[in-house]
Amino acid sequence: MTDSSPRWALILGSSSGFGAAAARALAADGFHIFGVHLDRRGTLPQAHQVVADCEAAGVRCLFFNTNAADDKRRGKVVDSIAETLAEDGGTLTVLMHSLAFGSLKNLVRPVGDEDGVVSAKQMVMTQDVMANSLVWWTQDVVHRGLMTEGGRIFAMTSTGARQVTPAYGVVSSAKAALEAHVRQLAYELLERKITVNAICAGVTETAALRKIPGHEELIRKSTTKSPISRLTHVEDVAGAICALTDPRLYWMTGNTLGIHGGEEFIG
Repeated sequence: MTDSSPRWALILGSSSGFGAAAARALAADGFHIFGVHLDRRGTLPQAHQVVADCEAAGVRCLFFNTNAADDKRRGKVVDSIAETLAEDGGTLTVLMHSLAFGSLKNLVRPVGDEDGVVSAKQMVMTQDVMANSLVWWTQDVVHRGLMTEGGRIFAMTSTGARQVTPAYGVVSSAKAALEAHVRQLAYELLERKITVNAICAGVTETAALRKIPGHEELIRKSTTKSPISRLTHVEDVAGAICALTDPRLYWMTGNTLGIHGGEEFIG
């Protein structure tokens, strides 16, 4: 591969939130974009808009509307990626894991509350989508030689991996597992000169946040704590990811990097 070879980024969760913002920002920086998303008719237009915005930046953009946590469907997407890279002589430089689909249920039923609690199936599903799928995608792109020296892998985590929030326990455990996967992958991929880091954003108003019970209070607290009275924006995180693709950051790996405007340490 030469310096002029096409650079591609693969975004898991590419149609909204952090994934969509990263796709747009990376496209503006000259990356071609592979996107994996799962949308039905009602939300599909937002995926189409991301594609249009990326292509307007002068790059190629190939989106796959499929379940990123399904083994067979993942295999088909990876086959398509391999074919595209073989055709244009490009390489997969970035893999971003931004899958936000999990169970927001209590581990134990509250006193006086007859609503259901998390089931074993829901627990396993949340762990697989939000944590384990990072490993499966990484295995595929590395073992097949699609990502080589200089590759950058990013996984979106949250402060919920270390803090307690109502009805967030299942996702919290998945985020903690995701951060553990990041550290282990960073260790194992160092010899291949591929870096792996987790990105912990501040409270950001996304579709995923709005599904969390009590999200209004999270937004209020975050806005109050900020010295400039604002939340983190998806563009803040996307810009950081673009900067982190710099080849000079080859020794930065295995971290959980806070992109939150100091929110985590402001009292």
